Amino acid sequence: MKYYLIAGEASGDLHGANLMKALKDEDVNAEFRYFGGDKMHAEGGDLVKHYADMAFMGFTEVLLNLRTILRNLKMCKADLLAYQPDVLVLIDFPGFNLKIAEFAKQQDIKVCYYISPKVWAWNQKRVLKIKRIVDHMFCILPFEVSFYKEWGMKVDYVGNPLLDEISLFKPDDQFKTQYQLNGKPIIALLPGSRKQEIERLLPVMLSVMDEFEDYQFVIAAAPTFNAEYYHQFIGEKKVTLIFNQTYDLLHHAHAAIVASGTATLETALFKVPQVVVYKGGAISIAIARLLVKIRFISLVNLIVDRKIVTELIQEDCSKENLTSELRMIAFGEGREQMLTDYEDLHQMMGTAGASERTAKLIMEYLSLPK
Repeated sequence: MKYYLIAGEASGDLHGANLMKALKDEDVNAEFRYFGGDKMHAEGGDLVKHYADMAFMGFTEVLLNLRTILRNLKMCKADLLAYQPDVLVLIDFPGFNLKIAEFAKQQDIKVCYYISPKVWAWNQKRVLKIKRIVDHMFCILPFEVSFYKEWGMKVDYVGNPLLDEISLFKPDDQFKTQYQLNGKPIIALLPGSRKQEIERLLPVMLSVMDEFEDYQFVIAAAPTFNAEYYHQFIGEKKVTLIFNQTYDLLHHAHAAIVASGTATLETALFKVPQVVVYKGGAISIAIARLLVKIRFISLVNLIVDRKIVTELIQEDCSKENLTSELRMIAFGEGREQMLTDYEDLHQMMGTAGASERTAKLIMEYLSLPK
């Protein structure tokens, strides 16, 4: 069968690649065409557009890049029509993907959505649109099932695909030696994969280094940027930069400062105490505070529905606050409590196998008559 997948950021590329691998196990004749990244490309098929040219964060950033977004939408629709897949598989990235879903539905193309849009966070009435344009929704967060049920929509809970990736991870025995990291405990810095968040968060992350001389700092760099890009922020600071080995970094990290997003959950699953940070454009944040209906921004806190990790947002994301919170989890009383709380998170997350379960369900649904 012919599959058209759309992932618009690094986490979607990771989950898309794992899903493609699982679909190939279910369908020996699987053909792929997709918007995604390097991980999906490694699974074969045709990469139409790289997510690096698509990911824009925040309301104002979207407005400033509206022409590019509209051009990408037009190109995607034309390519989808030309390819005529058996199914369109959308992965998160709702601003773009819900528009493509509506178009695909008009063209009588089956639509599966893997990793639900965060409609539970704001503008919940979008569920009504999703009911109309998405044939099958596969959720990766336990609380999403009951949320959709309240709106009269049946969805499939498949578990979380991060567990798949982590279960496949094998530590590199030479990692610390390769990067000369033997000695001091490691504090991992995960500033995100988007240009806007890196530029807003990395400077404040690096600002705390002088307060932690007994630790060494390591940045998990996004593969879409080069070392020169990061060195404009690093300057003369003694910090190690790594690419494409975030899991090795987390495997060895003592603590971490993490940009809000999927990485917060990955860090928790590796049982690394963390501080979550986020900074957006002033207008974007003001709008978000009016619209967003959730108590937390990190997946860790959202899943357990209580505060496990500290979230430093906007003006709270300062050197002083970050230093204080990092001390608490590096060698303070908050460290053991966070590690204990992580056990509750692990219990709720369940086991690996989300990609395989989703692939089997897609194949099952495709075999049903229209």
